Amino acid sequence: MKDPVVTEQKPVTYEEVASRRQPGKPSRAEAEEAVRTLIRWTGDDPTREGLIDTPSRVVRSYEEFYEGYDIDPEEVLRRTFEETDGYDEMVVLRDIRLESHCEHHMVPIIGKAHVAYLPGNRVVGISKLARVVEIYSRRLQIQEKLTAQIANAIQEVLHPRGVAVVIEAAHQCMTTRGVRKPGVTMVTSRMLGAFRDNPATRREFMALISSPASGLSNV
Repeated sequence: MKDPVVTEQKPVTYEEVASRRQPGKPSRAEAEEAVRTLIRWTGDDPTREGLIDTPSRVVRSYEEFYEGYDIDPEEVLRRTFEETDGYDEMVVLRDIRLESHCEHHMVPIIGKAHVAYLPGNRVVGISKLARVVEIYSRRLQIQEKLTAQIANAIQEVLHPRGVAVVIEAAHQCMTTRGVRKPGVTMVTSRMLGAFRDNPATRREFMALISSPASGLSNV
């Protein structure tokens, strides 16, 4: 059997992401000063012992929370394999942990994503699917847009026969403030190709992501 055909890509390190600057992006010092302003606005003193290092910590955490702006998800997906021995059935990755931030209140969105595609002539490593979810999640988001972005990127790069994405998440902008309704979960979906056009394919996907855990994690 001939070796799989792999499209290579240069891996992106976290250090490279952290060092990138968008045009007009404020400096770290400016960002830290903005945090101090917010601390003063809350009524506290940013110079007291417990808060003296908080601006630096907040900025470092924001670099991690929002690193998705500096990474191209399509580049991540371009490492593909053409040697599939004719495999053309559904590929499903379910229960992908999702952590994002609401673009309206900048508070966490916590949940899980389910991603599936029907291969054309190429497949991609499953970690890359999870990475695409992570990249788009690490931006200020609304769940509807996040769901569409993940599906559209997979469709545009892999050109599969269909893509399906379902996200289930809790939004702290409504569970911890505002209407304060804990336990509420928002569900969004994006179906492309066969998942949109073929009800049987869509039902199969929904059944797979709804079925109880198989216990494989204990093996």
